[in-house]
Amino acid sequence: MPTIDRRKFLTWMGGSGFATRFLSRFLGSPILPKPQKPIHFYVSPSGNDTWSGQLANPNDSQSDGPFATLEQAQTTIRQLKQLQGLTYPVTVWVRGGTYFLDTPLTFTPEDSGTAKCPITWRAYTGETPVISSGRLVTGWQPVELDGRSLQRAQIPEVANGEWQFRQLWVDDRRASRARYPNRGFVTIAGLPDVTPETGGNDGQNRFEFRPGEIRAWENLTDVEVVLLHTWVSVRLPVASVDETQNLVTFTRSTRRRMTETKGTQQPARYYVENALELLDTPGEWYLNRQTGVLYYWPLPGEEMAEIPVVAPALRQVLRLKGRPETGTFVEFLHFRRLTFAHTTWDLEGSDGGDSQAASWLLGAVAAEGARHCLWEDCTIAHTGEYGLDLSRGCHHNQILRCRGFDLGAGGIKLGERTIRNRNWEQTYDNAIAACELHQGGQVFHHAVGIWVGESFENRIADNHIYDFGYTGISVGWSWRYDPTVARGNIIEGNHVHHIGWLTPEDPPILNDLGAIYILGPQPGTTIRNNLCHDIGGLVYGGRGIYLDQGSSEILVTNNLVYRTTHESFFLNFGKENIVRNNIFALGERVQLGRERQEEHISVRFERNIVYWQEGRLTNTRWGDGGFVFDFNLYGTAGEDKVKLGDLSWPEWQETGMDLHSAIADPLFVDPENGDFRLKPDSPAFALGFKPLSRYSGLR
Repeated sequence: MPTIDRRKFLTWMGGSGFATRFLSRFLGSPILPKPQKPIHFYVSPSGNDTWSGQLANPNDSQSDGPFATLEQAQTTIRQLKQLQGLTYPVTVWVRGGTYFLDTPLTFTPEDSGTAKCPITWRAYTGETPVISSGRLVTGWQPVELDGRSLQRAQIPEVANGEWQFRQLWVDDRRASRARYPNRGFVTIAGLPDVTPETGGNDGQNRFEFRPGEIRAWENLTDVEVVLLHTWVSVRLPVASVDETQNLVTFTRSTRRRMTETKGTQQPARYYVENALELLDTPGEWYLNRQTGVLYYWPLPGEEMAEIPVVAPALRQVLRLKGRPETGTFVEFLHFRRLTFAHTTWDLEGSDGGDSQAASWLLGAVAAEGARHCLWEDCTIAHTGEYGLDLSRGCHHNQILRCRGFDLGAGGIKLGERTIRNRNWEQTYDNAIAACELHQGGQVFHHAVGIWVGESFENRIADNHIYDFGYTGISVGWSWRYDPTVARGNIIEGNHVHHIGWLTPEDPPILNDLGAIYILGPQPGTTIRNNLCHDIGGLVYGGRGIYLDQGSSEILVTNNLVYRTTHESFFLNFGKENIVRNNIFALGERVQLGRERQEEHISVRFERNIVYWQEGRLTNTRWGDGGFVFDFNLYGTAGEDKVKLGDLSWPEWQETGMDLHSAIADPLFVDPENGDFRLKPDSPAFALGFKPLSRYSGLR
């Protein structure tokens, strides 16, 4: 067949809709625009994939208009690049509506733009498109069950074993899976495999419960127990229940013993999910995997035929899959004002999900081998795992002014737990800035707002992070002084608060957490100008700025940290850290903490203000050297409350510490209400303290 010049053919046919349809049907692609100006394509729920995609709305004759699917726009851009190159920027305008995917939308190096001609996927002006990995649940029918007025839907794919889900969104709200107790937790009654003589910290696969708290319910294999202990949560499918011995056994084991904290005998807390017998409150749901029947108890006023009900089907919505090992990256793709939603979660093999920070989980939006890509003003919501994940070989990317909420795990992941020694597969020089991340840890309660692993020279700036059950920002993934590539990360201007609680009304849920948590040596990493407050730990470790094992060569400066249940500043052990010109205030139990003494200098603590009204100034692990303290102001009601380690203030100064420091009221404007501006006559100025003007009047 002779080669046909598509543009000449269209001109010859007078630019008719017939020509467009002819080329689309018989040549396998729609007509492509002339490369004379920036190129625009449109996608709409009212579109048609046989149209050109070059009109925002269908024309009057219904012969041309926008595409119907994102995939068709992607295919057309690939063809454009193959046929005429990329000489102008391309924009895909996505009209409002929900686009349900059968597979994740996947971009490869073939979909890349260039520095001069980026390819942008963005929401149409004034509209809100949602790209969804879920499926609509329809066909609801009323049913009366043991006095409960429920709605039920039959889902054949579930009964056939083709689909399973553990989350449900009703009218854009995460519905509660049927559970006991409906709120809060109960405590394990006993651990038959843990005795005072039991050594180590090995996990278990069973525990004793109090009578009635767990029963041999129908479809018992549908039931899961969620256990909260140490610094993790773990999800345990039930294998069997012995109501005679009040013993439940699971198909998986925990990584650590089922105690509240590491190495103790105090049993942990838990709750139970997904038994029909537990469906006792409006707003709850239950799925029977064997029959494929979904039950839901509507809230007052909910009409199931009138509201959308979505269940997740895919773990990811959007994937960028470059090939850094061959030097081919996905690059210069921009995503603006798009919403990505409705992902499921999964655990492989015998994994119960209780690895620190849940950092092995996938992102709903994920990239590998991506560079010079941009996510701007996007929303990621209703996920089963993390929101956005830039892993191997990602660099020079930006995540700006994005929003993440109702997250099954954490908000944003950057880097990996694995050390990559070859530059092309390392992750570095990315920016996460001005994002808002909240309502995290809905499924995996120990996930993190922003997690940065083995990655370097990234900027985490001006983000607002709140309502996570574990940690706000976590950077680094090497314990002790083990090898790492983490270095030169900048963590600045972030507002991190209400960390450690799933709901404000309940107590903290986990231990050993921080607003900003650093792990391992990180030369050149700087933590500055951050506002951290209202951080809670259950038994220990509700900390503000937390430098954990091996944290070294880190600068902590100009931060304001207040209202923590435990230390405002904590150092496990490390080398040559500088903590300068910060305000640490109103720790409930203790202000400053340290874990291990070493021969080298671990921290230089200078020109800080420490202010407290209750609890201790420090824990007892100070007083034996390995640090330098000076030019600090301790704001409290008298010298007798200033005890550092086991040393009184005079004894402390006799060791050479704080020789130029003072004990006095810092004269904050209104510290109890979060206003830490200094009055003009504050004694802190005489010690060289520089005002934190960034936080003037901020609550």
